[in-house]
Amino acid sequence: MTEDIDFEIDPENLPKRLERKPLGPPSVVVDDLHITYRVFGARRGGTTRQRTSLWDKAISLGRPDTGPITEAPAVRGVSFVAHHGESIGILGTNGSGKSTLLRAVAGLLPATSGRVFTSAEPELMGVNAALLPRLTGERNIMIGGLALGLNAKQVRESVPKVAEFAELGDFLYLPMSSYSSGMASRLRFAISTIRTPEILMIDEALATGDASFRKKSTARIEEIREKAGTVFFVSHSLASVRAMCTRALWIEKGELVADGDVDDVADAYNAFVEGRTNASSGAKLR
Repeated sequence: MTEDIDFEIDPENLPKRLERKPLGPPSVVVDDLHITYRVFGARRGGTTRQRTSLWDKAISLGRPDTGPITEAPAVRGVSFVAHHGESIGILGTNGSGKSTLLRAVAGLLPATSGRVFTSAEPELMGVNAALLPRLTGERNIMIGGLALGLNAKQVRESVPKVAEFAELGDFLYLPMSSYSSGMASRLRFAISTIRTPEILMIDEALATGDASFRKKSTARIEEIREKAGTVFFVSHSLASVRAMCTRALWIEKGELVADGDVDDVADAYNAFVEGRTNASSGAKLR
């Protein structure tokens, strides 16, 4: 057992195996993408650069010394082409760069170098969307809908549907600060699935709520997947990736290790994780 693979999703909660269909034109092109984070004051790991230029010295005047700047590469030279009609799983251990890659393709992180081309504006669907705790569930639904590009009329019409899906009941009119963590997660998921984009990016959305709601959210994802042109799916659940995807990308330490048929890549990734876990267990026994 390892935290890098989720074994807890029951088979009955998984969607039916995705049927392969003819692929359309390219929807996403990622060309030699690099994403590097700059950490101020860190002293371990990465590549450290001291501020020595006149410009750096000028802008640092009057500021406290933060120490050296450490560069931490998160994505290293990743390239691939996605087509309309594809559902692509992204696999990798914790900290491998999966979510960073997804956010870069969605346009939420700038590329350090390399390029990303998309045929439409991607939409990142995840359960970590920011909600405002002082506002009611109703107001958060309206703000979330507007942020997703819906007009005022569409947002008003969506409120009852979102509230029903999230099982809010009378809590719809109470501040988010009064919600349980499960209720807040359900609402985040419901808001993020209001509309169906041409390029959909799902980040660990199946981890939402209890078993009953996970089953309902899985059905909703399957419905969205059928309508979306291209789907990217990040998950630690190999069973979910196998069921929902036809292709998989395996990212490890920011590099693209494998790109191909979902079963082939999932098998290779599973063997890698099991081998690493066994090696770690053997070391502890000694």
